[in-house]
Amino acid sequence: MKKLSLILLVIVAIVVIFMVSTLSSPILIVCEDTGEDSSIDMAAIFSLKGFEWIYPGSSFNAEGQTLHNVHYNDPQDPYGAARDIMTYTYHFTPHLVVSLSSEGAEAIFGGNIVGDIRANDAYNGYPGNEEVQGTMSRGDAIDTAMTQNAPNLLQVPVQILLGKITFHFV
Repeated sequence: MKKLSLILLVIVAIVVIFMVSTLSSPILIVCEDTGEDSSIDMAAIFSLKGFEWIYPGSSFNAEGQTLHNVHYNDPQDPYGAARDIMTYTYHFTPHLVVSLSSEGAEAIFGGNIVGDIRANDAYNGYPGNEEVQGTMSRGDAIDTAMTQNAPNLLQVPVQILLGKITFHFV
C-alpha cells in the first residue's frame, strides 16, 4: 500500500511541476513525420490557456530557417533550434519540447489521423496561419480531425514507454 501511495504522489508531483512550468514558459509540442525526413509537420504551443496551433513553415529564426526543417538544418540540436525559432518568431522561450511521432499520433487518435488532417488541410484548409474567408486554417484542419477521431488516452503512457512520445528539455 505504501508503494502505491508513493507512486501516486510521484505522479501528482510530476503533473504539478508540469503545470507550474507552463506558467513561466509554454510547452512546445511537435509532431514529426518519421516516414518522410523527420520533418516537423504540425506544432502547438501548450500553456495554461490551452493549445495554440502554429504552422511550422511560418515559424523561422533570424537566418530564415523554419521549424519544419530543424532536423535538416541543425541535426546536432534540432530541439535547441526549435527553441530559438519560437523565441524569434513568437517571443517566448520554451524549456520543454514534447515530440510525438506520426506512429504515436496514429496510436492515440486512430490510424487515419494523419490522413484526415492532410485531407482537411488540402481540401478544406489553407496551408498557413493566414485566415482566408471561406477556408479553414491549419489549426482548424487539425481540430476537425481530432474531433472526428476520439483520443485513446490509455495509449499516451504506452507511447511514452515505446519512445513514440519523447520529452526534450532545452
